Amino acid sequence: MGEVEEEIVVQKIATDVQDYRPLWSSFGFKDVGEKGSGIRARGEVQDFHKIQAQCLSEGVLWEDPNFPAVDSSIFYTRGPPKPFEWRRPGEITGDPQFMVDGASRFDIQQGELGDCWLLAAVANLTLHDDLFFQVVPDDQGFEGNYCGVFHFRFWQYGRWLDVVIDDRLPTVYGELVFLHSATKNEFWSALLEKAYAKLHGSYEALKGGTTCEGMEDFTGGVTEMYELKEAPSNLYKVLLKAYERSSLMACSIEPDPYVTEARTDSGLVKGHAYSITRVQYVDVQTPRRSGKIPLIRLRNPWGNEAEWNGPWSDQSPEWRLIPDHSREEIGLTFDDDGEFWMSYEDFLKHFTQLEMCNLSPDSMEDDNIKKWEANTFEGEWVRGVTAGGCRNYLDTFWHNPQYRITLTDVDEDDDENRCTVIVALMQKNRRAQRKKGMECLTIGFAVYNLGHDPDSLPKPLDYNFFKYNASCARSPSFINLREVSCRFKLPPGSYCIVPSTFEPNDQGEFLLRVYSEKRNNMEEHDEEVGIGHLDPRVKDEDEDTELAKKDEKVKALFLKLAGEDGEVDWMELKEIMDYTMRNELPSRPRPPTHQQIAPAEDDTLVGQLVNLLCGVICKDTPFGAAFASGGEGHAADTRSSGFAKEVCRSMVAMMDADHSGKLGYEEFKILWTDIRHWRKVFKLYSKEGQGFLSAFELRQALNSAGYRLNNHILNILFHRYGAADGTITFDDFMMCAIRMKTMIDLFRERDPDNTNTVSFSLEEWMEKTLYS
Repeated sequence: MGEVEEEIVVQKIATDVQDYRPLWSSFGFKDVGEKGSGIRARGEVQDFHKIQAQCLSEGVLWEDPNFPAVDSSIFYTRGPPKPFEWRRPGEITGDPQFMVDGASRFDIQQGELGDCWLLAAVANLTLHDDLFFQVVPDDQGFEGNYCGVFHFRFWQYGRWLDVVIDDRLPTVYGELVFLHSATKNEFWSALLEKAYAKLHGSYEALKGGTTCEGMEDFTGGVTEMYELKEAPSNLYKVLLKAYERSSLMACSIEPDPYVTEARTDSGLVKGHAYSITRVQYVDVQTPRRSGKIPLIRLRNPWGNEAEWNGPWSDQSPEWRLIPDHSREEIGLTFDDDGEFWMSYEDFLKHFTQLEMCNLSPDSMEDDNIKKWEANTFEGEWVRGVTAGGCRNYLDTFWHNPQYRITLTDVDEDDDENRCTVIVALMQKNRRAQRKKGMECLTIGFAVYNLGHDPDSLPKPLDYNFFKYNASCARSPSFINLREVSCRFKLPPGSYCIVPSTFEPNDQGEFLLRVYSEKRNNMEEHDEEVGIGHLDPRVKDEDEDTELAKKDEKVKALFLKLAGEDGEVDWMELKEIMDYTMRNELPSRPRPPTHQQIAPAEDDTLVGQLVNLLCGVICKDTPFGAAFASGGEGHAADTRSSGFAKEVCRSMVAMMDADHSGKLGYEEFKILWTDIRHWRKVFKLYSKEGQGFLSAFELRQALNSAGYRLNNHILNILFHRYGAADGTITFDDFMMCAIRMKTMIDLFRERDPDNTNTVSFSLEEWMEKTLYS
């Protein structure tokens, strides 16, 4: 079979007008900055109830030190265009209320911030009380325990976060500047927007986005996007089922590149997000015929007269065809409130994009509603290790994280015996880092069929698999959105999902979620951490024999070098290592000062110790200079410090069974065997003897050294020992190998029965880990 070629589609989305850019666990909310929240604390962790209690006891109104009432909390790229003044609701109106007659979609009026995408999501949220009060807790208000502090909850990358704010809001001439309610003394929506702005660093960070993003952050669900020009034939059926499952939906019209939110003759606005508030067939009765017509109700978050003016719009003659009881059933009104109906046919004709949020199973309390089966995995693309890029870069593509899913049961009433699967890949924390210049990466994914015998394939799938196998499904394109998702109909079987950035070495974190109609089995397609076999290219067949033959001579030389106590400490070991490993250390050439006499090449332990000993004895002589230089053709000046102090200390600690801080000869001999193996491994993978290896080679190098690691461990190792340019130097590789061996030996010593579980007291854990 020849090499497979695939066309990878890349799509870049404009970021000006409409910037297309922890899972629910039984109300397991985390405070922002709390351990496990996924967000570092800027100061002390802010707990709403503690802050409220303290302010009430002191009789003060709270001021948030982490999101102060200053211009930088609004804009981060420029100064304020108007004289903003931060006011509390009580300074804006005489009778502030958190909610007036409950929350509704009419409480959401867009201000001067380009976040209509967020407002459309909030409008959808108000249609579902259980979802709404999950985001907007009802334990707060302007009466009773009021002290200027409020809190809201958002889903962020697999976790529910509780965000605390004070109630100072940006105003101009006493009026709210941004999101506000049509009821002047109602403030829940304005405070919600502020909490969301705090989560992302500023109000300006909310400019531009997709309604999908907001809907996901309010529900923890998985979203889909549909280009309506290419709408599937069963889309209205999909919409109807989605509405019945309480899915959140929104739509938009492709923006005009020259006019921001340009109005069309039909009353619709381009580049503007609308929420879909109802999907329903209605009975039509005429003297000649009767039947059902598919209608959709939409809402403009501006909440004004900017509405659709075509068929089925407010006061249009088509409504005369609907019986009075049907109008009452669907709640028909003809107010200038931004809400309107239109036919499905006109919807497809005028709108260009549909966004749908499928709720996670845990967020749906009604057991009578069919729920998705969901799997979630957190991952990371690390430069040089697991950031392999798309399949255009075949040499590195297989280094990307891989996930295996097995589908067994087909969908109900599916004529083709297929399984519905929604794959959603989300990159994390990009909006909050805009002020640092970090925009969304271009991301996508591919799905590969593992055939009839998936267990026979390597873990992870290697270069050869991807060279000779094409994907059976993939994301529509690689795109710079926060999330890319797609719905597939796949035959039962095992598949591998490979999420990636378009270019290699684009670093970032991601969340991979997979929804299916029927139960599935999903896991990371990766190696299990453990001990493997030493690469035959590394272990010399006669090594043990040679060492045994020269044991007495080696022992005599070691003891002479070690001194009277017969042991070496880390400083003496460093002398040995700096000399014997001098060729692997980065060096600077220097002109010879003496005629250099090259000693015979001898890579055995005896020969290297003889060289070292002679170099010490003959120091400051021309003969000694030859040993110090390593002979002609070798660099004469190693790094000024040689092996790092910590590397040598760790070598001693690795073999120091009695915790004396020194190594005897027997301990040293075992250590030297490991060092020889690691040196040979490094030479196998080092690029043309340059003194470093590419991080992409780290997995193979450690495999050759006898260690089996998964992507999570590899990422951690590179973060700890890798360089910014994606390389690993020799001494860092040695340190990495030492730590690997030390920690594995420590674990195996406590787990003789291979239970994969050990226990330590705190004192034991401190003793074992601190001296390693």
